[in-house]
Amino acid sequence: MAARTKFVKPQARSVTRARVVASERISPSFFRVTVAGPELDSIAPMGADHWFRFFFPAPGQAEFRLPGSSGSLWYAQFKLIPASLRPILRNYTIRELRPAGSGIHGDAAEIDIDFAYHGDIGPASAWAGAATEGDEVGLLDEGLIYHPPADDRWQLLVGDESALPAIAGILRSAPRDLRAEVFVEIPDERDRQELDAPAGAAVHWLVREDEQARPGVLALDAVRDASLPSGPSYTYVAGESELATGLRRHLVNDRSVPKSDIAFTGYWRYGQAAY
Repeated sequence: MAARTKFVKPQARSVTRARVVASERISPSFFRVTVAGPELDSIAPMGADHWFRFFFPAPGQAEFRLPGSSGSLWYAQFKLIPASLRPILRNYTIRELRPAGSGIHGDAAEIDIDFAYHGDIGPASAWAGAATEGDEVGLLDEGLIYHPPADDRWQLLVGDESALPAIAGILRSAPRDLRAEVFVEIPDERDRQELDAPAGAAVHWLVREDEQARPGVLALDAVRDASLPSGPSYTYVAGESELATGLRRHLVNDRSVPKSDIAFTGYWRYGQAAY
């Protein structure tokens, strides 16, 4: 039997260009930006935490250049782009993908991207807050990090606000008989979103009332204190780096969860302008 791969890669991919067609603040801590364009048809919907490399212009940058390759050399090509033409690069999750002909802003394929908004402390957050119709961006499909084994009996999904789009996508794509414990930490009560979760998924919203508190601590403490189901499981944790590594350490050391059954991703690091 072939070994289960760690990630799920798209069958084919290319560096694509798109333009902003809509932007709105959907809650105190989130902007939703919609991009569209005919090249987005090359991205096949994969559901779950489908993510991509996101290229967007630096402040004051009138135009930018994208790498020509989508293979293993794409990053080397990106670094060779002259600084004046090199866009900013970050990783984001597809909140929703509407194929050509099913969009709400025109006939071209559309992708909704939810940005955790922190004002201008990070380049992506600042860009999302100022995005206007017609702004050009680039995308490179990367597929899925979420890849549970076939024999898991339940799942643990944990994240801060930066992981909410991924967790929302996982729950929406999940089998309707999924059993899961879900912990989502958000900065404001009004940041809660309607999630298309299976009936067996218990969603615990954790509101970080202290604006100066390190993101992720609340979620990490909640899982440490939780009475979790027994049996083979799969964990997906993403968000601030200490949340991801701290939860993995807790599960392995304190709950004897095999490392191979934990997918952990540090999206950003507290105190650094990563957004």
